[in-house]
Amino acid sequence: MLVVQHMPPRFTKSLAERLNTICEVRVSEAEDGEALRGGCVYIAPGDRHLTVAEKNGEYLVKLTEDPLRSGHRPSVDVLFESVTRLSKLKRHYVIMTGMGQDGAKGMLLAKELGAASTIAESQETCVVYGMPRSAIELGCVGHVLPLGRIADKIVQVTGKG
Repeated sequence: MLVVQHMPPRFTKSLAERLNTICEVRVSEAEDGEALRGGCVYIAPGDRHLTVAEKNGEYLVKLTEDPLRSGHRPSVDVLFESVTRLSKLKRHYVIMTGMGQDGAKGMLLAKELGAASTIAESQETCVVYGMPRSAIELGCVGHVLPLGRIADKIVQVTGKG
């Protein structure tokens, strides 16, 4: 799992460390060049775009300081576009609470190019409904769910239950 959270540097590391103490899977702040492993969650560091590249059959983290996208670095759109290019993978996309439109165009591209599933948090549980609403309005969301049902849907669509 790859996560983009709009947070400044150092906060994402603290978030990853905290989540790692309470989650059943390994959670860490992504490091440039590391190989992705199943059963792990990688959080984009604040002020770095998180992308993934395939090299010799492995999927590697690439962190960049490319310009802001949709006013953000890290940007959900940048991550989604990167993962969408990995057509050998069965890809699932989730967009949750947040201000603005980051992630909506990337999710639309993902759906157009074969996403296995697209999920957005419903308005009823969003603190800020901007990002999910933008994706829903583009017509690229297959499942709109309250926060408490998203994890179960991910398990269902990935067959990882």
